[in-house]
Amino acid sequence: MVIAVDFDGTIVENKYPEIGQERPFAIETLKMLIADRHRLVLWSCREGELLDNAIQWCRERGVEFYAANRDYPEETTDNNPHFTRKLKADLFIDDRNVGGLPDWGTIYRMVSRGKQWRHLLDEAYAGQKDYSESSSYTHRHTTHKKSWWPF
Repeated sequence: MVIAVDFDGTIVENKYPEIGQERPFAIETLKMLIADRHRLVLWSCREGELLDNAIQWCRERGVEFYAANRDYPEETTDNNPHFTRKLKADLFIDDRNVGGLPDWGTIYRMVSRGKQWRHLLDEAYAGQKDYSESSSYTHRHTTHKKSWWPF
């Protein structure tokens, strides 16, 4: 799977243009995703030297991205006339995600098990009376709609 991963606020605390402290377990989780044979693409607003610094920061910690801000390493406007920074990834990990950024352990469980956030919540709270009977979350997410929208 191709996974696009944001840098500032996701891998590290958001201190742009500086590089913040690593978010807990981010590097360890990225290494596990690479070991699971996922193709990671660094997806960042950083460009030029700032992007190079982020790539180097990750490389020094053992994370080597397949590409950065492009679909494949060699992609340019010369060899792809339709080049765009909108990546063709299967999954995006970003702190600006609707609902925020889950912890990196949860992210790994979601990717490795192919589960959505709501499925992990259902598993975690299975059998708990308060959750299953009174939660509007359960009602909204157990209906059999064809879309993922809860309404």
